[in-house]
Amino acid sequence: MEFLVSAQTDIGISKSTNQDSLLVRIANTAQGRISFAVLCDGMGGLSKGEVASATVIRAFDNWFNRDFPSLCDAPIEDSVIHSQWCRMITELNERIKNYGLSCGTRLGTTVVAILITQNRYYLLNVGDSRAYEITNVLTQLTADQTYVAREVALGNMTPEQAERDPKKSVLLQCVGASHEVVPDMFFGDAKSNAVYMLCSDGFRHVLTPNEIFSGFNPSALVNEHAMNVNSYALIELNKRRGERDNISVALIKTV
Repeated sequence: MEFLVSAQTDIGISKSTNQDSLLVRIANTAQGRISFAVLCDGMGGLSKGEVASATVIRAFDNWFNRDFPSLCDAPIEDSVIHSQWCRMITELNERIKNYGLSCGTRLGTTVVAILITQNRYYLLNVGDSRAYEITNVLTQLTADQTYVAREVALGNMTPEQAERDPKKSVLLQCVGASHEVVPDMFFGDAKSNAVYMLCSDGFRHVLTPNEIFSGFNPSALVNEHAMNVNSYALIELNKRRGERDNISVALIKTV
């Protein structure tokens, strides 16, 4: 299985700083070709959110360069990825929190990360950035760690009520601004001729699922040029509709 990749970020129409950070990599390993992507959304209401998001991206990049190659000497186990990524998130939470205390401020970031091997995907999520799998349907792989998502899951609120609730952007946890962070981890079989999409909440607020599917379904993304063009088009559509947040999206297509 081969991979096509694309990543784009935009400051949007109202922010003075782009607090999103992202990383997409492809590598040859003893287990075959693999792809890796991480997307972080620094907290817009917190000072220095871009510092938090960039710190997490660098840590995952360092893990990929330093620790991951040795894991490829044998079949990769879910439990090993789970252990290493959760430990890294715990350490990052403390590091960013302590940096904020030293500066007299608070900062934090969401993080969604995916590793795709020849037959498996490994996915981590903290916050409300999302991962999707797109085949002949659009499937959300992550669950938002937000107040309204929890209330909907508990049956206390309908999805329509959640969309109108003033607390809809309130996160249950984020890296650097929570006392303790417990990431969600997801594992599954990697599909051929599928698109795996990571996005910040700013990318999806004013787009419909049908619009995302139309732009990013596998038949629409024939090459990396098409991936870049369609990403740009949807980012621009977001801006025309008045999305005020930073806007970021990363794509991995399996071939």
